[in-house]
Amino acid sequence: MSKRDELDINQQQLADAWRSTLPNWILAGDRAAVLPDESDAKSLRVTIDTAGHQMYSFDFKVTYVDSREVRVTLIDVEKDNRTVDERTEIIQQLVQDYTRHIHECAQALKELTHA
Repeated sequence: MSKRDELDINQQQLADAWRSTLPNWILAGDRAAVLPDESDAKSLRVTIDTAGHQMYSFDFKVTYVDSREVRVTLIDVEKDNRTVDERTEIIQQLVQDYTRHIHECAQALKELTHA
């Protein structure tokens, strides 16, 4: 039997790696914050603040399914510190874009996460 393909890296090291890598995958001017998820050792909390006048803030939970694959869950979208309707076309487009960027970042980090 082969060993399951599990994430084997310190959560803080992982958050640090994401913090330095994710800005390469999002739009210039957007800001990203990455923190360990205190309730789940296999997850990170990613907040992306959009550049420009829109002032949207997207909160995602990024969970490692295994050492290479992540599941991205949208937690909340805010504008000017108020929760907004996530079903609008512009929000949905941004969520899709950021979800794709998060997956691309996970791929870029696979050398680190896939032992």
